[in-house]
Amino acid sequence: MSEAPVQTAGSARPVRPKPNSVVAVLALSGITVSLMQTLVIPIVPELPKYLNASASDAAWAVTATLLAAAVATPVAGRLGDMLGKRLMLLVSLVLLVSGSVVAALSDTLVPMIVGRTLQGLAAAVVPLGISIMRDELPPERLAGSTALMSASLGVGGALGLPAAAFIADHYDWHVLFWTSAALGVVAFTLVMLLVPESRVRSGGRFDAVGALGLAVGLVSLLLAVSKGADWGWASGTTLGLFALAVVTLLAWGFFELRTARPLVDLRTTVRRQVLFTNLASIAFGFSMFAMSLVLPQLLQLPAQTGYGLGRSMLTVGLVMAPQGLVMMAFAPLSAAVTKARGPKVTLMSGAVIVAAGYGLNIVLMSEVWHLVLVSCIIGAGVGFAYGAMPALIMGAVPASETAAANSLNTLMRSIGTSVASAVAGVILAQLTISLGGTTLPSENGFKAVMAIGAGAAVLAFVLASFLPGRRPTDTDPAPAPAAPTAESVR
Repeated sequence: MSEAPVQTAGSARPVRPKPNSVVAVLALSGITVSLMQTLVIPIVPELPKYLNASASDAAWAVTATLLAAAVATPVAGRLGDMLGKRLMLLVSLVLLVSGSVVAALSDTLVPMIVGRTLQGLAAAVVPLGISIMRDELPPERLAGSTALMSASLGVGGALGLPAAAFIADHYDWHVLFWTSAALGVVAFTLVMLLVPESRVRSGGRFDAVGALGLAVGLVSLLLAVSKGADWGWASGTTLGLFALAVVTLLAWGFFELRTARPLVDLRTTVRRQVLFTNLASIAFGFSMFAMSLVLPQLLQLPAQTGYGLGRSMLTVGLVMAPQGLVMMAFAPLSAAVTKARGPKVTLMSGAVIVAAGYGLNIVLMSEVWHLVLVSCIIGAGVGFAYGAMPALIMGAVPASETAAANSLNTLMRSIGTSVASAVAGVILAQLTISLGGTTLPSENGFKAVMAIGAGAAVLAFVLASFLPGRRPTDTDPAPAPAAPTAESVR
């Protein structure tokens, strides 16, 4: 059940901040947090040596961030709607800085996992930023700004990879985390100075039972998906976690439908526009991450395979970096299409572009420029789609539920990326060749993953076709209900 927004005590609303400043600071915050996705990739092979741990244990430095982000995103979104979106944005940035410092000071496994978990808890910055934009920006600026903020998820990841590879090659690996901490401090300071707190709040009591149930369900699901290949898909641990996830999430849904102040308003999420946007987001998350798994391996595999290019991790980063710039460049175009034709058309256009990029990748994968071209095409499609998703979500939910709804949409993308990692891992482990006694993924394995990535984009297109057609107000967010008067509060 949605609740009317309440206004905190105070007099007249302060002067509206400059839109350019708000957008720049929030986009910087989103890019800073999204760096977590690629921060440790250049040092993953060396982590067991750095932390004096086994390879399977060191992998928790990546898994912990994924699990923490899945839990924190919907919780921070709901708290943002209740207590203030800027407040939760600042809390998230504090967690990012704290986690970065802990990781920077670590030389063993446990503090590294703690630090990476704290970094993962900051993952709600992007949906919170989008929600702040809805509350603070003039309507004519909203579509382009939210498209840019949404694209920052991919921009930070793409630009962070070459930067992280350069730092790892030339400096001590701890510098990676000190850099992350410094960027977090800069983002925190700018948010404090330039981003206002919204008056639009739902109030109410936090659904602790719902948060616990969702955390248990999501952690069980994502842990089984991400570690199933290591533990065995038919192992008791994996199957037990899948069973626990199903039972817990069903019980959680039953509880959420019957509580007065749910963590996630499931009645809102089953509205056609919200439901199909979230389903398409899962497919897009899968499709986007499939490329991130395939291209780096193709670039780094030995040239003796006949299809590997034998390049360094720094080259991988430089090849992937233009994708982030393309996503940023296409954010205004995504907003223009949304304004002219509606976000449904924008989302479907993005799906077509991504599918075309994967199709091209199947036949063009033998030169570095081939992979640069493919990553840019897919990045353009993702930029289109990610720009449309917030517009679709905000057009279907009240202002008092914006942060929670956007956070849930972000979570859906994360689930898609986790499933992509698991599926691609299984395929590449099954379709292999032997080179000098070493087992490597085969060319057909990579092509199969690309074909599935294209299929996921086509699925997103089909799901988007079920979205409601554009109405005159579709490109504008639902207006915030008027702040209650003193008499109505009584």
